[in-house]
Amino acid sequence: MYIHQHWPYKHPYAARTWTLEDYRDYCGGIKALGYNTVMMWPVLETMPSPPTESDRASLKKTAKVIAMLHRELGMRAYIALCPNIVARDGEARKANFAQRHFFWCDCRVNPRDPEAVRKMFKVREEQLRPLAAMDGVTVIDSDPGGYPGSDNSDFVNLLMGYRCLLNDLRPGIELNYWVWAGWAAYSRFYQTGNFAWGTEAEFLNVLGQLKQRNPEPWGLMNGASYAGKAGLGSRDIALRYGAIEGEPAMPLTRFDWQGAYAAGKDKSARGVTGNAQTHCVQLPNTFAFARGAAGKTLTREDFVHFAEDLIPGQGELIVQSWESLQGVDTVGMRQLADRLEGLSRNQLQPGPLKGLLLNDPKRFVVDLVDMLRLQAAYHDFVVAPENGPGLKPALKLFTAALTVWYDRTGYQNAWDWPGLSKSLARLNSSRINKLMSSEGVGNTPFERIADGYRLKEHFTPDLIQALNDECK
Repeated sequence: MYIHQHWPYKHPYAARTWTLEDYRDYCGGIKALGYNTVMMWPVLETMPSPPTESDRASLKKTAKVIAMLHRELGMRAYIALCPNIVARDGEARKANFAQRHFFWCDCRVNPRDPEAVRKMFKVREEQLRPLAAMDGVTVIDSDPGGYPGSDNSDFVNLLMGYRCLLNDLRPGIELNYWVWAGWAAYSRFYQTGNFAWGTEAEFLNVLGQLKQRNPEPWGLMNGASYAGKAGLGSRDIALRYGAIEGEPAMPLTRFDWQGAYAAGKDKSARGVTGNAQTHCVQLPNTFAFARGAAGKTLTREDFVHFAEDLIPGQGELIVQSWESLQGVDTVGMRQLADRLEGLSRNQLQPGPLKGLLLNDPKRFVVDLVDMLRLQAAYHDFVVAPENGPGLKPALKLFTAALTVWYDRTGYQNAWDWPGLSKSLARLNSSRINKLMSSEGVGNTPFERIADGYRLKEHFTPDLIQALNDECK
């Protein structure tokens, strides 16, 4: 499981806010489902040098999580990194670690500037030294990563730099190349403003260079499309990104379990990795992914048993709620929300998988209630006639439900739902239309891309304010 920590929002929805006990609960829960490895992104790229007190506390906590995973749960622990990003120290110090926005303080390092690269690796060594017990480091090639005008040789040189750094920290730490959009592709994106995925020839070029330089011990993540052709299939770990939860996304439970189940089954030589952004609300797909990876059956009865292990006696009601969240029956959603809200304290005693609830069944149930009401209000807004008298009341109900969920989770970044842009366009609001486009400004394509990313970091509260103003 990849524990993603890019965005700052509230506890326990953002893993960046988790305590050691939260990690113990959640990781113990996913181990019971069959997961055996955790990859964390501790967002080292936002930490200034020297680190603030909150940054040092986060590093200390991550070190304790690694030790807990090893000693208590017998799980492996990996760290994810961006290849060439450090913090702009002055900006990073304006916020503590848990509240810091990535794209408000990030800086791309030119891989052809030896002194800048040397400084970056010095900072990275200071950050990683407390984490030296980790089993491996996974370095992504893009999103974020890249530099205008850079080529694959620059990226391979960076990977070899990480190999040297890991050797200095502790012999035997594995280096994994996370094959994503492609270093060369993202470098072109930054240079031209036009995005396209990397080509097969470009990926094979990187793999060929790595194979020749052989930074042992090393492997690949998500490289299956090309690893076989490069003679590296035995090194690959599959990554089925977005099968459990997409990113960025409003924290809402997904129950498209068939896709998650199939993704779990789709393994490479070294296994398969799932990912989430708001782990505590993505339990059904997390379960489905594990069942697929383990080659087990997955029926509705299996889901009920799983939900019973979360809160005994409420398995059927929980599964009905998950199913309803994927539907359009707004009356049924509200009825289920009322039933969940009526559960007594005695009916909310946690089961053997209570760790997945982070030991808070009441929070889990209230989350379901709020999500059901939000989805119901959204669907009513979507079907409201554009020129009819019901559009404004439906907008008010949707905005009110969205505000409740935002106040609960604190999620700020961009998100989209099927039909959201089209539905909001009916309001003919230039302010809302501009927010939906998130187009940045700047003198170069890279500056415009960076500004667009910064705008998205605060999209949700900006949109909610605009919707509330529209309701007046």
